[in-house]
Order: sequence, then structure tokens, then C-alpha cells
Amino acid sequence: MRAVRGATCLRADDPEEMVEAVVELMTAMLERNRITTDDLVSVILTATPDLVSEFPATAARRMGIGDVPLLSAQEIGVVGAMERVVRVLAHIDIDRPRAEIVHVYLRGAEALRRDLAQ
Repeated sequence: MRAVRGATCLRADDPEEMVEAVVELMTAMLERNRITTDDLVSVILTATPDLVSEFPATAARRMGIGDVPLLSAQEIGVVGAMERVVRVLAHIDIDRPRAEIVHVYLRGAEALRRDLAQ
């Protein structure tokens, strides 16, 4: 089992943008790691405290991830932290070295983890 990280930023707290951004991020995470939804064990999605219009997990469900346990949670409201960020931690059932996992950061979230962003 491995874990893959990802994050994306939204321009505004808008339910349509939440769905668009999360679908884009989850799709990129699956494609870049050559995994399918069948490889997903569970997914934790977090949103910064300024994103309240939609659950990130609802967006993931809309892309057909129906039988995978998903959890939406709120990030800690740290003063000065990047705003309007959705983060993903996906647990995947694959037999691949950790060094081959591609973590995905989009829409400005690359600044969060320059060491991991590709």
C-alpha cells in the first residue's frame, strides 16, 4: 500500500469550482500514478476554513468514486496559511516503490510543497 498527496487552490468559495478543481486534481493523481479507482483504498480530503460551500468528497463522488471510503475534513486555521486550498491524501493498493509515486499540486498549490510538486 502507498499514499499519494495532492492539493489545489480555488479562486473563490463556489460549489461549481469546488467540483471542477477536485475532479481535475483527482483525475491528475490517478493518471500520473497509473492507477484506477479500483486501486483506491480510502481518500481523505481537507479544505481550508474559508471553503464552506461544498464538501470536497462530494466532488470526488461526482467523478464516479462511489464505493471508496471518502472523508472531508477541515484544515487547521493557521494564521498566514494559503487560503482556499483543498488537500487530498489517497491510500492506494499498489506494489510500487515509494519513489515512483507522483504527488500532484495544481492551481498555485505547488507553492505548498515545492519538494514534491511535479
